[in-house]
Amino acid sequence: MTEQRLQRRLAAIMAADVVGYTRLMDRDEAGTLARLKALRRDLFDPRTEAYGGRIFKNTGDGALAEFSSATDAVQCALDIQKELASRNESLPEVDRIVLRVGISLGDVIVEADDLYGNGVNVATRMEALAEPGSICVSANVYEHVASAIDAAFEDLGEQEVKNLPRPVRCYRLSPISTANAVTPAETGEPPTSGTSQPLALPDKPSIAVLPFQNMSGDPEQEFFADGMAEDIITALSRYRSLFVIARNSTFAYKGQSPDLRQVSQELGVRYVLEGSIRKAGQRIRVTAQLIDGTSGAHIWAERYDRQLEDIFELQDEITATITAAIGPEIDQAERDRAQRLPPESLDVWELYQKGLWHLYRFTAEDNAESQRLFQSAIEIAPAFAPATAGLTHARYYAYMHGYKNNPSDLLDQAFASARAAVAADDRDADAHFALGRILYLKGDIDTSIAECGTATSHNPSFAHAFLGLGGALMYAGEYDQAIEAAERAIRLSPHDPVLWISHSAIALSHFGAGRLEMAELAGRQAVRHPRAEVTAYYILAGTLGEQGKIDEAARVWQQIIQLKPDFSAEFLRSILLFRETFVIDRLIEGLHKAGMPRPE
Repeated sequence: MTEQRLQRRLAAIMAADVVGYTRLMDRDEAGTLARLKALRRDLFDPRTEAYGGRIFKNTGDGALAEFSSATDAVQCALDIQKELASRNESLPEVDRIVLRVGISLGDVIVEADDLYGNGVNVATRMEALAEPGSICVSANVYEHVASAIDAAFEDLGEQEVKNLPRPVRCYRLSPISTANAVTPAETGEPPTSGTSQPLALPDKPSIAVLPFQNMSGDPEQEFFADGMAEDIITALSRYRSLFVIARNSTFAYKGQSPDLRQVSQELGVRYVLEGSIRKAGQRIRVTAQLIDGTSGAHIWAERYDRQLEDIFELQDEITATITAAIGPEIDQAERDRAQRLPPESLDVWELYQKGLWHLYRFTAEDNAESQRLFQSAIEIAPAFAPATAGLTHARYYAYMHGYKNNPSDLLDQAFASARAAVAADDRDADAHFALGRILYLKGDIDTSIAECGTATSHNPSFAHAFLGLGGALMYAGEYDQAIEAAERAIRLSPHDPVLWISHSAIALSHFGAGRLEMAELAGRQAVRHPRAEVTAYYILAGTLGEQGKIDEAARVWQQIIQLKPDFSAEFLRSILLFRETFVIDRLIEGLHKAGMPRPE
């Protein structure tokens, strides 16, 4: 008896899922169920059928549909998202049903009315990568439909996805207009929202990168200017905390000098980045500025002068520099904005940002308030990984600065919230960084290095992830690599509010390697920072004491006991878990020389 051969066919698979379904059901089970049934009855099912699709599985909060054509699948998804967005405009935000949609093209296994296989698996992974209200498609879908669909495609690069052995290249779609309409890029007119009302801002920081102006008068430099903007868009898209407008929409402004506040309204973003390039001989100057499009206020500006040798290497360097600078500036602007808002008006993102504002003030009271705000955000949105990671960071600092009397319990709580952050979003770089820094406090240094390495892989421009990696390497005794990682953090975020931590890590790494003069130099840089905390001071005091500079060491010791009156060798041993234990012994001896009481 021969084994029955599996029935297979090539199909375009569309996976759709309701955003925040559990939260909606918890709030209003009957109402949510009624709205979901109406969505399927009046929009999703008939629109799928109209495009030749077949729904082969309903999942309670989502559905899987099969199409014989990738173009039909994408056009169907676009129509559903457009219509759903239009219907949601008249509803309160808490009552809106929002979909994520993913589409793939691949081989499927047919069993009765159901489908299985790689085509289905990739579609569900594309859906998980999609932003609320948007569509993500696999690379082979993009290749089939890019020239046939009236939409902007944004290349998100290769993405690591769960349960698939290799990264998957994917693209985000943004609807431009109704079918067969002329796009703004074709008319030379800037894009509009289609109504007299500005587009609503997304629920997280949003940015549009305009085409860079070629000021050199050299048409051959046009490709450099365009490539600069395109690369910045791609790089910023790796920040999962940002909503980034696709290239096709922003390049409709090419050759114009628009009012940036109008751009903000037309594209529905808070922040706008613009720039220019100017070439003279073998030198090139790139300028960039970031503004708050809702107010016109300048957030950040910089100028870069370089020798024009390898143009692609130069483009990569400046792109990385600008991208790394923008992230922290937007973060700070968001924290300042959230701090000005009345408490009763805060949404999840604003609760998170206000929590960060308090976190980086480094007092016991502010730390407690940051934990309260992060907890409030988590209660509203349990799957919002940034808030859970933020809570972990707050617990980390509470442990490191001795804000709590039960440090063992606090460390266990931090480990639990770190794991929860990674579970909520395994692709969130900050979640992996948070877990990594807790792991080295728990003595699992090798896994800590791996987690921090994952964070830097997910976001190569994330300065704090490199700082965490430097800390883990330092405790492992890999001092030169630790310094390299900490210096990378400084390079990526040279105006960071916690810059003193990077300098402290460099100082302590030099101390561990026996380079006391270098440790002193980095320690002085750390304490000069206006927000420096006790960590910077005890490293400098111990270094000065070990060098025999007793008078100055004693003066630094007085600053230590003002910052932390209960400072002790026991506290230091609980937070500095070097594999090479002689490092902490030597630092404590230096602090004794500076004035820290010796045990009786």
